[in-house]
Amino acid sequence: MSSIVPAELTMIDEVLRGESKGYILDFSNSTMREFFTLEFDVDLYSDDYATEGTSKASRLRSFLKQVDDTSAARVLTRLLAYRGAMPAPMRSEIRPLGEGQLLALIKRLERGDGSAGTAPRPIFNRNQYEELRDELNRLWGLDPRPRGYAFETYLKRLFDTFHLNARAPFTLVGEQIDGSFQLGHETYLLEAKWQKDPIGVLELHGFHGKVEQKASWSRGLFVSFGGFTNVGLQAFGQAAKRVICMDGQDIYEALDRNIPIDVVLERKVRHAAETGLPFAMLRQLFPLPHG
Repeated sequence: MSSIVPAELTMIDEVLRGESKGYILDFSNSTMREFFTLEFDVDLYSDDYATEGTSKASRLRSFLKQVDDTSAARVLTRLLAYRGAMPAPMRSEIRPLGEGQLLALIKRLERGDGSAGTAPRPIFNRNQYEELRDELNRLWGLDPRPRGYAFETYLKRLFDTFHLNARAPFTLVGEQIDGSFQLGHETYLLEAKWQKDPIGVLELHGFHGKVEQKASWSRGLFVSFGGFTNVGLQAFGQAAKRVICMDGQDIYEALDRNIPIDVVLERKVRHAAETGLPFAMLRQLFPLPHG
């Protein structure tokens, strides 16, 4: 475990407290999970970090108690920087001198004195990202028809790798479904296309119709390796309610940049909910750092 003592854990909780006890800054459960996934490759919402409770503050406390001092310092440094970027009225002032106290703790932790903890277990093996990226590249060498089937198989493996509980393609009366997966507590039907021309509004409306015929909680993901026409997205976006879109460049860039696919999908869902638009490129959702 780290060398952080109970009084210091209380100080951390007070400095990083959100709107009330149990909250951390302005994070929701979804954004807290995403923050730890992208910044530290850590699944804060695994059972490993539920030993103190399931609130955001409890999970952070459990994490800090278990890991080594260096890892704890790294997380606290980023959280303190995040706090500093928040508007002043949103920052907890329970402990007026807390920021200085937290900085002093970080300095001590960075020295690694007295730490017997271990580095947190990464969520994913980095080699898997490379393997999946390279496998996607190899599909280019196939003829169009077998490539389409291979793409469906590839997507199932991709989603399974990121714990999305994917199901292989299946047939219902009168229609073919290219697969399904679970994102959070929602079921997504999958439409997958690898063709030369971008997908237009007719194909988008056709898939949306399939989704609407299912249970009200069903959602849809349309994956078009060749992308979508701007006109089609604009026309479809005005009526889209339950479908989000992803293209081949999204998948390749996510794997190349080691961004988990489930996090990409969650960001796409949020973007669609906020804007009403079914598609945004990955580089829009995860801008590359400047410089």
